[in-house]
Amino acid sequence: MIVEEAHLYQRIVESIRQQILSGSLGPGDRLPSVRQMAADWDCTAGTVQHAYQELASQGLILSRSGQGTRVINAVQVGGEAALRRANLVHRSEAFLLEVLTAGYTPNEVEAAIRQAMERWQIILSQPASSQERTLRFAGSHDLVMSWLAAHFPEIVPQFTLQLGFTGSLGGLIALAEGKADLAGCHLWDEESNTYNAPFVRRLLPGRKVALVTLAWRRLGLILAAGNPAEVAGLHDLVRPGIRFVNRQAGSGTRVWLDSALCRIGIDPDRINGYDDERMTHSDVAAGVAEGMANVGFGLEAVARSYGLEFIFVVRERYDLVIPADNMALDAIARLVGWLAEDEARKAISDFGGYETEETGLLRWVG
Repeated sequence: MIVEEAHLYQRIVESIRQQILSGSLGPGDRLPSVRQMAADWDCTAGTVQHAYQELASQGLILSRSGQGTRVINAVQVGGEAALRRANLVHRSEAFLLEVLTAGYTPNEVEAAIRQAMERWQIILSQPASSQERTLRFAGSHDLVMSWLAAHFPEIVPQFTLQLGFTGSLGGLIALAEGKADLAGCHLWDEESNTYNAPFVRRLLPGRKVALVTLAWRRLGLILAAGNPAEVAGLHDLVRPGIRFVNRQAGSGTRVWLDSALCRIGIDPDRINGYDDERMTHSDVAAGVAEGMANVGFGLEAVARSYGLEFIFVVRERYDLVIPADNMALDAIARLVGWLAEDEARKAISDFGGYETEETGLLRWVG
């Protein structure tokens, strides 16, 4: 119940903040009373008061006795800085809610943020001449890749891993254009019933390319805790009252889902929210956790991190795609070597929702 109230208060904050950003609420405009907002949002007065207090702390609204709660007059006059700060505070609160819901303590979160800040201060202070010690990744969003980027200097000393979550197709295109050193891919080919190799041949024709398996990932339906919508499978996505949140076109998850719906005879146009596209699995889970949708489709590991329900549908191979010329790079050689070790399998398995029996497996295409 506490978590639900926290999510709701954040939604109220974001709704009002967006109204101020768009201009539908201008300087001096009066907000509804706490009682009216509680009725509109079907929540307690305390939840609304919490939201109003947060907006006031961000410098966006002001409450005065006898005058109600109003948008501050300074928002449009040099108000960009206030809105910028409000946006950062909101993002920070969303992150804190996510990790606290996942079971971390405030002390653990504070220590982790402090360590991350120290590491990124070092990275950002590096001169431009150190660019050759940065490994460029482009491709599909994955929690393990985010973890690898944070811990890369420990795995491959004196190197950093620069992430660009562009989707699987975007990663292969970045390789073809020389804008990445390695890509992350989980594209399923319906004709051959295999992952990645057919797409590598099409987008990198005539080139010898290594596929190094990161892991097999478990994909499925992501639902609110307890599955109150009583969704049982893909067929339920067309039910009245169900709202879906999707991955973007070109992502490996979307490629598989589009094909799966075609196979079972479901027209995506019948799915409410199918065009509500998100760039990462975390964005999909956040949409469900915040009540913007009943169901999404994504990684079990992400559903777990948000404390959400998960219904397994399919497992997929996630490969690192590395042109043969790049396999000789010191950083890539060390990364590939690390993936073949038990340490890597344990680190990946600890996320949940990953199967590591083929982690580190090397195959060649072309």
